[in-house]
Order: sequence, then C-alpha cells, then structure tokens
Amino acid sequence: MQELDPSVQQKINQWLQGNYDAETKAQIQNLLNTQQFTELTDSFYRDLEFGTGGLRGIMGPGSNRVNKYTIGTATQGLSNYLLKTYPDEKIKVAVAHDSRNNSDYFAKITADVFSANGIQVYFFKELRPTPELSFAIRQLGCKSGVMITASHNPKEYNGYKAYGADGGQFVAPHDKAVLQEVAKITSIDEVKFDRVDSNIEYIGEDLDNLYLEKAAALSVSPDAIKRQKDLKIVYSPIHGTGITLVPRILAKLGFENVNLVEEQVKPDGNFPTVVYPNPEEKEALTLALKKAQEIDADLVLATDPDADRVGIAIKDDKGEFILLNGNQTGSLLINYMLTAWQQNNKLDGNQYIVKTIVTSYLIDKIAASKGVECYNTLTGFKYIGELMTKFEGQKTFIVGGEESYGYLIGDLVRDKDAIISSAFIAEMTAFYKDKGSSLYEALVDMYVQYGLYQEKLISITKKGKAGAEEIVAMIEKFRNNPPATLGGSKVIAIKDYEKRTETNLVTGATTPLELPKSDVLQFVTEDGSIVSARPSGTEPKIKFYCSVNTPLADKSQYRETDKKLNDKIDQIMRDLGV
Repeated sequence: MQELDPSVQQKINQWLQGNYDAETKAQIQNLLNTQQFTELTDSFYRDLEFGTGGLRGIMGPGSNRVNKYTIGTATQGLSNYLLKTYPDEKIKVAVAHDSRNNSDYFAKITADVFSANGIQVYFFKELRPTPELSFAIRQLGCKSGVMITASHNPKEYNGYKAYGADGGQFVAPHDKAVLQEVAKITSIDEVKFDRVDSNIEYIGEDLDNLYLEKAAALSVSPDAIKRQKDLKIVYSPIHGTGITLVPRILAKLGFENVNLVEEQVKPDGNFPTVVYPNPEEKEALTLALKKAQEIDADLVLATDPDADRVGIAIKDDKGEFILLNGNQTGSLLINYMLTAWQQNNKLDGNQYIVKTIVTSYLIDKIAASKGVECYNTLTGFKYIGELMTKFEGQKTFIVGGEESYGYLIGDLVRDKDAIISSAFIAEMTAFYKDKGSSLYEALVDMYVQYGLYQEKLISITKKGKAGAEEIVAMIEKFRNNPPATLGGSKVIAIKDYEKRTETNLVTGATTPLELPKSDVLQFVTEDGSIVSARPSGTEPKIKFYCSVNTPLADKSQYRETDKKLNDKIDQIMRDLGV
C-alpha cells in the first residue's frame, strides 16, 4: 500500500491539529480516508512560493494550495515586511480582485489581515482589472498592493500578485525579503485575521474615471479615430474584469461601433463558455470570431480574466479572420507607436522601449531604425516595470511588451495593461484604415521592411511533485548536452542566464550576461534563429520559445515564406526532441 512521505504526513498533522477551521480539517480527513495520497502529497509537500507572477496555485486545503490560510500567511508576511521597511510611516496598500471563484473572499481576507496589522487599505468594492490596481498604488501613494487573480489559468486556480510602492510587482531583493518574512511564520496563530473596519476605505468609480481620463490622453491619432469612429469592433472580456473598463475607454476615445460578445459579458469564475479563459487560445475566441463574421468586423479584441492580456483577430487579404500571436501584435503596436511619435516629431533620442529576452527580435530592429533604445529584460513584466521605475524622470517610456500577449503604452501603470492596449490596438486599426490600408497589410509591410520573423511557443505541462522534478531534469539535460545544430544551422552561441554567461562556440570565448540570474537557456544559430528554454515561474510547465527569420522581398511571397519558416520551427523542435 502507498504511504505518505513522513514530512508530508507531519505537515498534514499540523493542519489537522492546528487552529484551522472545521471544514478545512474535514476536507483533509476525507482525502486521508479515501487514500488520495497523490493529491495529499501535491497539497502538502511544500509551501506555495512566489514565482515570476507572485503566488499562484490550485484552490483547496493544504500548504501548497490557495486557501484562506496561505493567502493569510502571505499577507501577514507582506505586512511584516512593510512594517519593518517603513517603520515610521502610516502605511497604505490597495487591494483588488478578479472574477474567479473565491477571489472576492480571498481579497476580503487580504484586506482583513492588512487592517489587523494597522495598515490602511484602499479596497476596490467590486472586481477590477489588474492594471487599475497598479495605477491605484501609484495614484494613492501606497507602499504596496495585492491583486487576487490567477490571470488566464484554468478555473481551479487562484493567486496573489504582490506589488511594491512603484506599482510594479516585487523584484529582487524585495521579493526575497517578502518571501523570508512569509517563511518566518511557523504557525497560523501568528496571522492576524481580525478585521479593523476603521483601517479599510472603499474605492471605485472616482479612480476609474481618473484612470480612463489619463489613459485616453495618451492617444496619438485622435483625428484618425474621428474619421473612423464607425470601425466595427467585437469585444469579449471572457467572463472577466475587462467588461468594467474596455467598453468605456473605447467609447471615451470616440469609437461608436463596439459589439460585445453577450455570452461572455457576465463575470463568472467557472468560465462556462471556454475550456481555458486565455486569449492566447483560439478556442477562447470562438464566440467572438462567430460574431465578427456575422457583422463583418474590422477587429476582434478579447481580454483574460484580470484584463492584463489581450488577444486579437483581424481580416487577412482574403477577408478571413486570423488570430495574431503576441509577438505579431506587440511588433505592430511598437511599430505604430514609434512611427506616430516620429511623424509628430516627438523622438529626440531620449525615448526608450522595453521587451523581454523571449519576445521577437523584430522589435529590436524596428527600434534601431527609429533611433530609439530597446532594452531586453528577463521574462515577467515586473522586470519591464523595474526598468521603467529606474528611468523615471530621466528618459521617456513609450511602449513595452512581451510575447505572452501583454503590452503597456505610457507610464500610468507598472504592469501589462489590456485596457490601454485594447484602446491602442483599436486606434492603430483606425489609423491604417484611415490610410486605405488594414492591420493585415501593415503587418506584411512591416515584414517586407524589416524581415519576416516567425515565433512559436511550445509548452509542456508536468504536474505535481513528480512533474516539477521532470522539468528540472529536462533543463539540466539541455544545459549539460546542448544541441550542435538546430533546423539545419549550427549553434554558434549559448546564453545561460542561470550562470549569467554567454559562450561563443566558434571562438570558445565566454562573456558575462548583465541580467539577473534566471533558469533560462538560449541557443543562437548561425542563421539567426534563437531558441529559449525556461521553466514557468507560475505554472507546472517548461516552455520553449522558438524564433526564426528571413528577408521578405515582396508581399506576394509572404504566405509561401511564412510556411517555410513554420516548417523550420517544426524541424528545430524535432531536433530538440520535444
């Protein structure tokens, strides 16, 4: 008969004997009685940790699950960190939540614990998008903030995004300092759950209006919108928070023909119309695409549950709707913004953009052609936010983005923002339509000008404790036995961000990498292909990012060349054995 590891059993005993509620204890006892040892092991083998996106996991009882106690412990640890960091100040924090099951409950627990620690809480009385939480922190002079969300994960998940005083998610050394404070809590009895009402202030509409006003002021092509106000837009919030602000910002910019996907308008943590509430998945846009075909729309927009990511669909030259990936949308947005700034004579060499190391290097090429500095950061928008804070008051941030459908225009927030991004994608569509073109033509024109870049992300899911061990083994295999060729081209350089070194395989020279330590490997080939491998910081996955490129002489060759690059990516993945 299968038995539990002693350390797991010890943790289970702590929960059964500790100051936990009767319902939680009954759930654990039921798992023991029915001998669900794999579930118990996954629930208790470790404490849930902060990754690139904070705390995230499956909801349920246990130290490795999202529940009242893990949320409470995280908040107590964060409170202790804040009280130590700002000992002589009245500390203020902001708390918001998305549409997931239990998000409102977990947000209340978070607010309760902060308030019990003497911390002033600005509490969003209703669900709101993640970017507005970041905006609130900056606007209200908070030292921290928490967003209860698991972003685009399946319905079983929830999570906790912790933010610093700049409105960005915690980065080193602060993330580790918060983690240390959380780790110091050895008993649930140390968590102060008793709410102090006088320390909680409700916020909502006034902040919405301020955020929308400042966001709309960022517009760079208002005249094009006036002429294209009837642009047919289909929008779906996929049962999430986007419904609170996306229709409002589109209306504020002047768009008068916004069509909502009614079946997905109501916030619902069960996400009843989709398999995954993720705008990266074609299936999640099925209803939006159906509506777009019915009304012959110009643009389809869909945001994830906490409205920090946006997926889009546009019509190609045959009138068929196609989904753009995150690299394509990001490249188009950045090309549009830099072109508009250039045309308005606003580029003076003091502007910059930011992307991540696994996002298309087409963006670097576009920025270089406009004389704008492009910075590359580690994966995770918190690193983009960190750079923005570093340069605040010195340089002007125009736009940033990452391949996972997250973009930011302007410096109102320090996280990816699907509200502002949706507005600018619509503006960009109006801009090109006003010129007698389209977003599809703009995409192909961009490829003719800078080269055709094709990227693909392959994610392999490995769940539980065994899965986590498999992922470690896979990345070590690539580190110790790197491929010699990929897609028929010789590997000429390896960047190991864990060791912070770049090795030139032609000369044998090793140079240091400036970015912080991170478990990422990059293989660069002779023909300019780049393959990146990294374990996800928030999901039980190992991710492979593949980027290939080639010149595109003429628009007419786009489809044929695109297919060749796709075939090349498939060959590279076969060469990697994944």
